[in-house]
This record gives sequence, C-alpha cells and structure tokens, in this order.
Amino acid sequence: MFIVNTKKVVDITAGDGTYIKELMSPVRDNVKAGYSLALATVKRGGKSLPHRLKSSSEVYLIIRGTGLIHIAEEVMEVKEGQIVYIPPGSIQYIENIGDGDLVFYCIVDPPWSQEDEEVLV
Repeated sequence: MFIVNTKKVVDITAGDGTYIKELMSPVRDNVKAGYSLALATVKRGGKSLPHRLKSSSEVYLIIRGTGLIHIAEEVMEVKEGQIVYIPPGSIQYIENIGDGDLVFYCIVDPPWSQEDEEVLV
C-alpha cells in the first residue's frame, strides 16, 4: 500500500514553468506502477513553456480553473472536470485564462523522467 498526503508535498517549479507536486513516482516511491502522478498549478494569467515528452503520453485531469491547451497545431479550451490526452512527442503548453489558479493532475505513462522531457524555449 502507498498513501501520500498531498497537502504535505512541497511544490517545485518544473522546467516548463508550472508549479508541480510530484505525488507518485514509481522509482522514488518503490511502487509497481507504469505511470507517474503529479499535481500541477498554473497561476492566473500564466502559462507553461512549450515542451514535449519524447516517449511518454500524458493525461491532464482539470480539477479547477479554465485554460487553453495547445497540442501541436490544435488549441482547445479546457475546464474543471475535463480530461485531455497528449500523445508522445507532441509539442504542448497550457495557459490559464481564468480568474484563479488552473489546477490539474498529470498522469504520465511511462513514468515521467527528466531525460524524456524537452523544454523548447
């Protein structure tokens, strides 16, 4: 069994500029899962930097706020309760267009690794 108190996980600033709480990492936490899980926040008026995961797919579960998700040439509005699938290798970023924080879970399969992420600045 693995339990984490999300309120006690410290935010870090990710390479793409979002605030991240890494909630579960199979390597770090010694759990047998084929994915990693993080909680991301983009502050009001902010956006992540364009980036891509070379070999991992991502799923965003929007839990608060409104944003615009950019994946390759597509742009769609996202809001609380929606799920977004991001294919491996896709250049992506998300911007907060709401009145408060944009908060979402990130599920990465296979698990996120720094070597797999490329920030495009």
